[in-house]
Amino acid sequence: MTVAAEVVDALRAAGATIATAESLTGGLVCASLVSVPGASDVVRGGVVAYSADVKIAMLGVDEALVADRGTVDAEVAASMASGVRDRLGATYGVSTTGVAGPGHSEGKPAGTVHVAVAGPQGVETTLLRLSGDRDEIRSGTVDALLSWLVARLGEESRTRRG
Repeated sequence: MTVAAEVVDALRAAGATIATAESLTGGLVCASLVSVPGASDVVRGGVVAYSADVKIAMLGVDEALVADRGTVDAEVAASMASGVRDRLGATYGVSTTGVAGPGHSEGKPAGTVHVAVAGPQGVETTLLRLSGDRDEIRSGTVDALLSWLVARLGEESRTRRG
């Protein structure tokens, strides 16, 4: 079973839904999820917010935050996840923002990635430091985010039962 299938199964078991907000992954997280048969039960949709102005306009990321810190930032990732969760009416929102490479962006090296999960228990972010070429960084981001989400869904499920 793929990690995307694990996410879909865990969301279905919880009666929960998901929405994605993606920058460097360009829709790969949502595509991974919808490749799973029955994903339509849990996937609300996704927003590819590749540029800063789209993050601000479509996801509600604070313009001053972007001006101060840039888009490769944990708070930006958290805001993206919360924004897509709210705008698409999902139980969970997930986001990706970072540098896929090959060079630096915003003074940060390729492989610097922030991911976030926003849900009923709040918003959490994780900093990933990935290596490889552009495709490897993007696919590594998807794998890391979905694996983290499976773990979080498992923890929340145990908390609800306990």
